[in-house]
Amino acid sequence: MAVGDLATDFTLPDDTGTPRRLSELLATGPVVLFFYPAAMTGGCTAEACHFRDLAAEFAEVGAQPVGISSDPPGKQSMFAAANGFGFPLLSDADHTVAKSFGAWRAWLPGNFHTRRRTYVIDTDRGILAEIGSETAMERHADDALAALRERRAA
Repeated sequence: MAVGDLATDFTLPDDTGTPRRLSELLATGPVVLFFYPAAMTGGCTAEACHFRDLAAEFAEVGAQPVGISSDPPGKQSMFAAANGFGFPLLSDADHTVAKSFGAWRAWLPGNFHTRRRTYVIDTDRGILAEIGSETAMERHADDALAALRERRAA
């Protein structure tokens, strides 16, 4: 997926086990879909907490963050509870969605196949921005917010 593409619609369970469909999430405004390798790890916690800390700014532009990894709903639930996230965390256990978005890598051992990628998705499922950095944890939320502010100004 790249800027200008139409995001694949999908349904995945969230951290409570409730099925969530991308098109339904988009009904209330843009979605910032951020893929992360593994819940409860240092980098992923820093990234997700930065999204949490910018919640008011995302709400101001009418958008919501949505995290996604291959962790099962139970682990996602523990991750959310431990960090006070106010946004859904989705479980992509078989990497189907990560693969469709280009956020998957086959060469890493263990369960770290999900690559750190963020997609800003407009209400028509058009991709407004793609952010890809494995090491700059705050960049994902910061760049996504900048893209949403540009959208709003246009």
